[in-house]
Amino acid sequence: MSPGTGQLTGLIAATFTPLTPQGELNLPLIGPYIDYLLEKQGVRSVFVNGTTGEGCSFSVEERKQLAEEWCRQGKGKLDQVIVHVGCLNVKDSQELARHAASVGADAIAVISPFFFKPTNAEALRMFLQEVASAAPKLPLYYYHLPSITGVNMDAREILDGIENQIPSFGGLKFSAADLRDLGQCISYCRPRGWSVLYGVDEQLLGAVVLGVNGAVGSTYNYVGSAVSSMLSAFEKGDVDLARKLQFKMQEVITFAISLGFGLHVNKQLMSEFSGLSMGPPRLPLLPCPPDRAQAIAQKLRDVLASD
Repeated sequence: MSPGTGQLTGLIAATFTPLTPQGELNLPLIGPYIDYLLEKQGVRSVFVNGTTGEGCSFSVEERKQLAEEWCRQGKGKLDQVIVHVGCLNVKDSQELARHAASVGADAIAVISPFFFKPTNAEALRMFLQEVASAAPKLPLYYYHLPSITGVNMDAREILDGIENQIPSFGGLKFSAADLRDLGQCISYCRPRGWSVLYGVDEQLLGAVVLGVNGAVGSTYNYVGSAVSSMLSAFEKGDVDLARKLQFKMQEVITFAISLGFGLHVNKQLMSEFSGLSMGPPRLPLLPCPPDRAQAIAQKLRDVLASD
């Protein structure tokens, strides 16, 4: 958070969940993972058990173990540990919210249920309110991800009057490509002191221009340092350099998409760059072919090394 404002700012790594080759939690890897983020990428905050972390593929008990270990290992090292607690049912979400508060999380985030979907913004606000009530002292962030949830209403509509229902509301993670809706969210959140965090890594610069406070993304696990350089260039007024660096990231992502770029590939890329074995994804996702991740990793190295 930015000192004195209570706002989340800067780059936040959406963490992968380390698994053993047998597909079980590999909790001892979280300590070295945190050290890698701090020492090699300069990333000081994490978003745990989200999409990148395959949160919805794990049991409530597994998610508790992960949240507790990230909070324990991150204490005194990380600036912020945000724990995603969204589930398909409100009771599990409440249980995870209470647990996040008990283990020292700094904030919670909640995605919309996506099997039985809320039919309107009020229904979703009521769901978020019930989850927030289980951890009223933790800031709650709405996690807007319509491409996965199928909840396609504008995020701005969901924000309307939400402070009257959720006193602990802190902002949102906006993971959609609609910059119009994003701009409207920023316009609503800024005077209320809330954070808007962007979640589409390959077009972060456009969101920065609109005024987002920070960003949550999977690629910041292994290219956080490069993206920080882009943000620094923009802050210093060197828009040409910032644009050049964003174009480089887009070139790599476009190449990755042409080969088939999904979470399973992204997780293997983290293993390639960090030297830490993240393990396979959990079914129904399948492991990434090693040659695919290696090709993308080499493309990224070549692009970042070019003038």
